[in-house]
Amino acid sequence: MTPDSHPQPRRQHGAVIVLVCILLFFLLGFVAIAFDFGRLFIVKTELQTAMDACALAAAQELDQQPTALARARDAGATAANLNRVNLQSLNWDGQGQVTAADISFRDAAYALTTAAANARYAQCQHTQAGVRMWLLHAMGAFTGNRAANPTSRMVLAGAVATRGSAQSTCPIPVALKSRAGGSRANNFGFQIGEWVTIFDKGGASAGEMGWYNLDGSKSAQETFNELSEGGRCGTRLGDTLGTPGAQTSIDRPWNYRFGIYKNVDVPSVNHPDQTGYAYTSANWKNPAPQNAFAGTAAAGSHATAQNYITKRAAWASLADTGTSIKTGSQIAFGDSSKLNGFQKLATPGAAGEHRKYGYGRRLAVVPVINDAARVIDFVCMFMLAPLTGPNDPSQLEYRGLAGAPDSPCAQGGMPGGAAGPLVPVLVR
Repeated sequence: MTPDSHPQPRRQHGAVIVLVCILLFFLLGFVAIAFDFGRLFIVKTELQTAMDACALAAAQELDQQPTALARARDAGATAANLNRVNLQSLNWDGQGQVTAADISFRDAAYALTTAAANARYAQCQHTQAGVRMWLLHAMGAFTGNRAANPTSRMVLAGAVATRGSAQSTCPIPVALKSRAGGSRANNFGFQIGEWVTIFDKGGASAGEMGWYNLDGSKSAQETFNELSEGGRCGTRLGDTLGTPGAQTSIDRPWNYRFGIYKNVDVPSVNHPDQTGYAYTSANWKNPAPQNAFAGTAAAGSHATAQNYITKRAAWASLADTGTSIKTGSQIAFGDSSKLNGFQKLATPGAAGEHRKYGYGRRLAVVPVINDAARVIDFVCMFMLAPLTGPNDPSQLEYRGLAGAPDSPCAQGGMPGGAAGPLVPVLVR
């Protein structure tokens, strides 16, 4: 060995250390890209799910009624904010959730509109700021270029939905028979706003309504199940319905929709409509078509009587502003003992249970059947009053074809039909 042979390995060791440091820096960069951009991708996916839910919920309310846009904004924001965003954060990592300002509406030509009668599309768009960057920010500190590697980034997502005909839907287990000479062209012989009675007598005659099982069976328990929350979806044109036997308990799921409960039933589980205020000939004195949905109470009506749209906006209970079931029964039936089998009401008002737990449960899709109990169409009906017993008659108000653009019914179902009820559909 010569004296000059030893320094060479020491110089090579120093070069390896420098090379490893450089490689580690680049490796850290790739890890930072994968880690932080992966987080952005996850947040984007979560936010897109929230926007889809927002648009679908908002579109469901576009029924051309004067209050449609206000209801659509409330429904859209509520649906969006039920989702978890920013690594499944319940409050979206405290960076702000969807507000009414994130929801807009467009007409048939896809131009912005603020007119409820013209709104055909609901658009939800939200920018989620403050999505934290960890390793990329650290890289910026290491390189001295903090401006190119901020502590957080923004993510944008949007969705657009409208209403389209369903190929199958989720009606209640009640069916309507056309009047003589009635057809789709003339609303099957009924007037908008007319009250129609449900008879419990083993089937409906022409111009009447009756209980019918959507699955074609004759079981009274099946009627209860189909009327309960969740019901039965999948009913299509051409299905044959079944005539159930005597009812024993359908008053319970029917009355949930009015915020009326017995035993351990509660509104947080058995959801009511936004209002439980009821309409009968005792408190709503209008001649046919009575139009309790949007009309003006005639002289002689109860002092509290206002139409459903007004009561829904106030989140009124069966007892209007009260919680006494006897008071509610007195208003609706002129008899405080008519609902003695029930014990409690959902609470009214802006802080009450009708607002907290309620949604559109009294506007129901109803099948139209022929003499063979086969479904030939669907209509929209408004549930007027609670059932005073499982075998007692009740009434619904005819609100038109379920597939009409101004139909207030927007129930669940599978989109893709040609003439079924209108259901919300994502288009962008």
